[in-house]
Amino acid sequence: MQHHVQVHPSPRNGSGTRAVDHAMTTWGFIGSGNIGSTVARLAIAAGHDVVLSNSRGPETLADLVGELGPHARAATAPEAASAGDVVVVTIPLKAYRDVPVDALAGKVVVDTMNYYPERDGRFEGLDDGSTTSSELLQAHLPQSHVVKGFNNIFFQHLRDLAHPAAPSGSEERSVLAIAGDDADAKQTVRQALDALGYDTLDLGRLAEGWRTQPGQPAYGTPYAKDTSDWTAGARRVGSDELAGLAAQATREV
Repeated sequence: MQHHVQVHPSPRNGSGTRAVDHAMTTWGFIGSGNIGSTVARLAIAAGHDVVLSNSRGPETLADLVGELGPHARAATAPEAASAGDVVVVTIPLKAYRDVPVDALAGKVVVDTMNYYPERDGRFEGLDDGSTTSSELLQAHLPQSHVVKGFNNIFFQHLRDLAHPAAPSGSEERSVLAIAGDDADAKQTVRQALDALGYDTLDLGRLAEGWRTQPGQPAYGTPYAKDTSDWTAGARRVGSDELAGLAAQATREV
């Protein structure tokens, strides 16, 4: 059976929500690849600190930390998890059970992971549509507040479309989708994205995060000037466009 659900944009950051919480000054990263390092750059540009980790050890991040400057440092995954006010999990999905549990208790965790069976192996619950990658992570982190985000945009587009100086809701801003079960956690992520230069579209519950996963209309291509070559530049995507594409998502369950 195919599921179709109407998706409504969340209120603009400047309308009916709190201002950006500048007390949120440190981002932790479990994984420091293309998306992680791009978010880290945007966070530092916004005046925040970043603590980076990967599976190979802090010493392997020396070049990246040197490039990012004094607001960045490398650590182990548990140390990065403990240090972050918001923690971004951006690793291959097959490794999600390696994410530190205790260090993330009570934390807001942004999950960027996507399911690629050729890389991750087969997950029956993902294949049959009974769960999502973010719900797997939430089950692994029962005391954390998982929010889906950053998973449907190419890292170069994420870098190029950020407009932190533009007011929320302006024609310069692009929109990123989020999904989660905790309203306060989503508000924290919304404020964090605002600081990076993005507005947000709230897809609803964490289970709705599948709407921006690979193979769906809202994945990747909307932000590409040339859908056949994502490296050829980025294009702005607003709330109405992204909501419409998310609403077109279908899956067999």
